Amino acid sequence: MAYINICFLAFIASLLVPGSFANGKGGDYGPKEHDVTDKSKSEEEKLLSTNIGIQGIVYCKSAASKLIPVEGALTRIRCEVVDEYGFETTPFSFLSEATDSKGYFLATLSRREVAEKWGLKECRAFLDASPLNNCSYPTDVNKGISGAVLRSPRFLHHSKIRLYTVGPFLFTSSPTSISDGY
Repeated sequence: MAYINICFLAFIASLLVPGSFANGKGGDYGPKEHDVTDKSKSEEEKLLSTNIGIQGIVYCKSAASKLIPVEGALTRIRCEVVDEYGFETTPFSFLSEATDSKGYFLATLSRREVAEKWGLKECRAFLDASPLNNCSYPTDVNKGISGAVLRSPRFLHHSKIRLYTVGPFLFTSSPTSISDGY
């Protein structure tokens, strides 16, 4: 009977000893405590790497080849995405805010607008609509129709955003054919 008690106590002791190491005080076993500042820093880096902004200018090219800023124009941003397994899924798109009096637009995409399980593969900017009846035909200048691929962002650390610049995009008063023939 004493032998069983000794074996039982040895078994209990073997359970308790590794438990003291699992709390992070006695060795490298078990989960480690994380510093709150490290966590917020990694979240900030995640935020910086996922928030994007797309800026550009939209003009009307008049018959006299003069460029006039278009106020109230819209651009569309279309992104191809992959799921958590790396497979392409249905692309999504969103509109920029209307351009200001100087033809400037800024479209933003935040982490909340993209599902956690998606990865942005490629985004393109397109001309979408002009409020001017006499200058409402999009052109493919700077890929306004075929889509300007977002490349070479600037990192704005104070805004936590990757800023892409496209265009300028042009509308005209008459339809033009696309250079690729479609």
